[in-house]
Amino acid sequence: MTVPVIIIGAGGHARVLISSLKALRREIIGILHPDVMLIGQAIVGIPVIGNDDKVLEYSPDSVEVVNGIGSISSTKKRQEIYMKFKKDGYSFATIVHPAATVMDDVKLGEGVQIMAGAIVQTGCVIGDNAIINTGAIVDHDCIIGGHVHIAPGVVLSGDVHIGESAHVGTSATVIQGIHIGQATVVGAGSVVVDNIPAGIKVVGVPAREIEE
Repeated sequence: MTVPVIIIGAGGHARVLISSLKALRREIIGILHPDVMLIGQAIVGIPVIGNDDKVLEYSPDSVEVVNGIGSISSTKKRQEIYMKFKKDGYSFATIVHPAATVMDDVKLGEGVQIMAGAIVQTGCVIGDNAIINTGAIVDHDCIIGGHVHIAPGVVLSGDVHIGESAHVGTSATVIQGIHIGQATVVGAGSVVVDNIPAGIKVVGVPAREIEE
């Protein structure tokens, strides 16, 4: 049985998710947001019903939550939200937009979000709470860790491995067989042709490390 969902956050990523959920005909109870001034207002037709504590009025088996927190570079806040609600016993909805293409053998973790126009090819594994954003291409046998954000228009060639909590920026390209380390940031438009260690930021064509 499909249960209703509650969305965390009211920004741009949350609004895109609302469109996906409507396309999937999922029932949306409302939005959680810490700003009390927003309570009672509607975001693209969905009411803001309270802050994070509002979810406690619903038993964990009666709803799923949707992580509407996006990321521009760091995925830390999104990961914190995921861990907080999991600790309270709630499950995250896995969302695949009807206009996305995902092969039958792809393994999707809890709370994965695959947006419109994305393509995920055979043999891929996508970790918990990861985003495959609008129009991204993830080719065969890619392994994407938990809490990763693959931004709009990214192209990952076959057998790319991306460590947990990494962010791959808009329209970046990663050639076949590359490994990108945990919590690494790949800048928008970069072309990655060499393995990238954990915890650094790379930009450019070809991508090179920069100092923060």
